[in-house]
Amino acid sequence: MSTPADLPWTPDWSQAPQGWNWLAQDADGRWFWYRSAPQLFWAGGLWRSNSRNQQLAGQGAPDAAWADSLQTRP
Repeated sequence: MSTPADLPWTPDWSQAPQGWNWLAQDADGRWFWYRSAPQLFWAGGLWRSNSRNQQLAGQGAPDAAWADSLQTRP
């Protein structure tokens, strides 16, 4: 059974800027908030959006399942 200490860190939605409705993690572990829906960029190991539409949310551990990390605001 997993405990909270065993789970990887994920940014808290209460910290998301108003109107930024997507969150995703890049392969290197960085999390970003997005104001518009990001697109998966496999070759670069990241999610892409216009630079004005993405904002660093925090640094997590690299995750092999990064491509499955996209979330929408609850």
